[in-house]
Amino acid sequence: MQHLHQSPTDPAFVQNPYAFYARAREAGPLIFWEEYGMVAATRLNSVSALLKDRRFGREVPSELATPRPEHLRDFYEIEDRSMLELEPPVHTRLRGLVLRAFTSRRIKALGPEIAELAHRLLEDAPDGPFDLLPVFAERLPVIVIARLLGVPEETAPDLLRWSHAMVGMYQAGRSRADEEAANAAARDFAAFLRSVIAERRKRPGNDLLSELIAAEEDGEKLDEKELIATSVLLLNAGHEATVHTIGNGVKALLEHGAKASEANATAMSEEILRFDPPLHLFTRYAYEDVTLWGHDFRRGEQVALLLASANRDAELCEAPETFDPARRPSRHQAFGGGLHFCVGAPLARLELEVALPILFARLPRLRLAEPPRYAPKYHFHGLERLIVSQT
Repeated sequence: MQHLHQSPTDPAFVQNPYAFYARAREAGPLIFWEEYGMVAATRLNSVSALLKDRRFGREVPSELATPRPEHLRDFYEIEDRSMLELEPPVHTRLRGLVLRAFTSRRIKALGPEIAELAHRLLEDAPDGPFDLLPVFAERLPVIVIARLLGVPEETAPDLLRWSHAMVGMYQAGRSRADEEAANAAARDFAAFLRSVIAERRKRPGNDLLSELIAAEEDGEKLDEKELIATSVLLLNAGHEATVHTIGNGVKALLEHGAKASEANATAMSEEILRFDPPLHLFTRYAYEDVTLWGHDFRRGEQVALLLASANRDAELCEAPETFDPARRPSRHQAFGGGLHFCVGAPLARLELEVALPILFARLPRLRLAEPPRYAPKYHFHGLERLIVSQT
């Protein structure tokens, strides 16, 4: 196995991680990423296999569990109950309850509402240069997920602020200040949701949170802490990744002279997710000793799954480094796989398929007004701003 060096905070890597991914895939299905101090899966076959291999999982093995730092108590009060960080049987119960409320029918019914919101957000778009992220890419998904859950739409700015702070815990090179900001956000987020949950218990509505409160699996319901953790996960994941996907997608379309209003919406959305996904790295723990691709994994060893690298593998499609919005949809890894396949994938796909054609239809002369730049927040991959113009 080759050992490769690449700082995840290096500015050149932040702007274009794909050159490193190409080098990593060339080195083999597994490499040792020195800066992370762990093995990384680089190719479609290794990433896909590890996502589905039940000998690997998200939950920290019991012998590796350590006391949570006091200054992160509120953050881990939520994180440790998130179904994203748990394995069966707890994960099975939580995911089953969420899917019972988060139905495909409920998601599909949001199409007209997403379309109306996209039109409304674009009504006052200026002709001159403006940042599309706060005007459109950030507001649309956070309002949609807030409405879906039954959280007041006017709280969207708070939701964005809390989410950005909490996501800071996953970025490379986080500081003590980042950790304290994440903990404060978690504390405020939990207090806010506690009040919303209390209101929904008294007066249930036609919303996802009311459904989650009522949902049962084999006689068990979500307790308040599980409700809070699940709501935070849905709110954060339900818009954070979609913001990046919309921004990355518009960038790709404009750079390649394509228009979403003229493309097949499904093919375009899948190609955006394949070509420049919002999440680039996801980790798993080995739950037993196992040898794969010539490497002896030991129980407790972590492995990094390079989702974005797998999406550029030639085994996935022809000319994988080329953006082609007419490409036949492929088995990309943007939503992960296995038990932890993204529960919000149908909503993210619907938002892209509905909102992007409306954006390009409403702003037909849309162009990049300055070169886009990605934010230094690996392992997320999203723009820090997207300055566009209609003139």
